[in-house]
Amino acid sequence: MKIHQIRKLTDMHHLNLFSLTYQDRVGKDKTWTFASRSGPKNFEETTRDRPDAVVIVPYHVKEQRLVIIREFRVVLGGYQYGFPAGLLDPGESVVTAGRRELFEETGLHLTKVLAQSPAVFSSSGMTDESVSLLYAECDGVPSSDHIEDSEDIQVILLTPQSAEQLLNTPDIRFDVKTWVVLKQFAAHGII
Repeated sequence: MKIHQIRKLTDMHHLNLFSLTYQDRVGKDKTWTFASRSGPKNFEETTRDRPDAVVIVPYHVKEQRLVIIREFRVVLGGYQYGFPAGLLDPGESVVTAGRRELFEETGLHLTKVLAQSPAVFSSSGMTDESVSLLYAECDGVPSSDHIEDSEDIQVILLTPQSAEQLLNTPDIRFDVKTWVVLKQFAAHGII
């Protein structure tokens, strides 16, 4: 497999389309179109130090509950259950972005980082976008007072039992990362 050429197809602020030509394993030339937040990366790199975004997996210590959000997602034309998340600003660390996004989307305060993943890829068939999962403890009172006008977010606090009920509710849309974490939390009570 060898990458030959990459061509930018759009010129938008947060997301662009690229066309990539490559040679497959049997020597045939192929084309692939994908979305990228920042432009194609160096394909020789095996890891990326800086993700495009952070996904916060918050546990409210005082309430003893996992925090998720129900958010209107324009692309889905409806609501999706997920975790607070957002793009990293230039020069911003994953923890700083996580602290900012958690507060903006839930009104909660990050108090302790439990774990941070490396940059992992969301949907590598369509995009090179990467995220870092930030497992954290939080406190405060949930509020949607700080969300942007373009956002519609409801904060939900879950016990393992209510997570199991949510997972078994028909016709609910889940972010894949959220579904995996909720399944673990419902089964074992840990994040």
